[in-house]
Amino acid sequence: MLSLFVAMLDQSGASEWIVFEPKEPNGKHVVFLAGDEEYRSEEALPQLAMILSQRHGFKCTVLFSINDKGEIDPERRDNQPGLENLKTADLVVMALRFRQWPDEQMRHFDEYVNSGRPIIALRTSTHAFDIKQGPYEKYGWESKTWAGGFGKQVLGETWLTHWGDHGKQATKGVVELAQSQHPIMRGAYTVFGTTDVYEAHPPRDAAILMRGMVLDGMTATSEQARGKKKTVLGESQDLNSPMMPIVWMRPNNSLTCTMGAATDFLSEGLRRLIVNACYFLTRLDVPDWADVAHVGDYKPSNFGFGGFRKGVKPRDHALN
Repeated sequence: MLSLFVAMLDQSGASEWIVFEPKEPNGKHVVFLAGDEEYRSEEALPQLAMILSQRHGFKCTVLFSINDKGEIDPERRDNQPGLENLKTADLVVMALRFRQWPDEQMRHFDEYVNSGRPIIALRTSTHAFDIKQGPYEKYGWESKTWAGGFGKQVLGETWLTHWGDHGKQATKGVVELAQSQHPIMRGAYTVFGTTDVYEAHPPRDAAILMRGMVLDGMTATSEQARGKKKTVLGESQDLNSPMMPIVWMRPNNSLTCTMGAATDFLSEGLRRLIVNACYFLTRLDVPDWADVAHVGDYKPSNFGFGGFRKGVKPRDHALN
């Protein structure tokens, strides 16, 4: 497998991203966009790509924020090589935060969004871009021309607040009863993550699949948190009444999940939910019980600023 990957690099010159070819192709191409400074998307998305390619037949291309040394550097907000791969993508899975891509890179993403093809957006993708001016200013989370930017307009929510106490209160997923039989929820009823719940108020056209119970601790056995949380408008609301949506889908073929740190994907239920969503959004039959076992030795770093692994290049994620 490694020799196949190296040969592919020699032919394409794509040393700044990585492609995982499937064992048994299903004809679908997923492009992953990793680029956030805190939640280790540069670790989580290659693992998801390996699961989808090696266990489910998806061709998977993973793009990263890359520095001048050709290394993965999530703090480099203005360079995401390989976005031209979106031309052949059937699905985008993104975990971005405050990116400031140049116009020639942003153009490919804009074309993809305008095509109406599906998007799965994880965690900080509600505030994926911080673009202040130019032809793609509307994508910025503080846009003056597109209220709430890409997050609000496309996904249905932008950045508001941490609803739980960040780094101290974890999240338990609670399936929305009305959507419990949705194909995306097959085998994905038990979800836990160490990231806290985000405040989120998706629009009326959104189908809420799962809500987030705030836990008073950082383990799956922690008790439900109690108390109140002040909203942006200064009003206090109960942390769990109602629980905030953490997974929702809109008619524009976007699915948003406000969980998504690399450590969150230690949760089998969360991995299965995202794999199921990849099937569903690419119009493939969702398995009754998708195989989501990790590929290789997955030991994700804890979330936190400045904690990314230095000196890693895309090829270092190649399958052995």
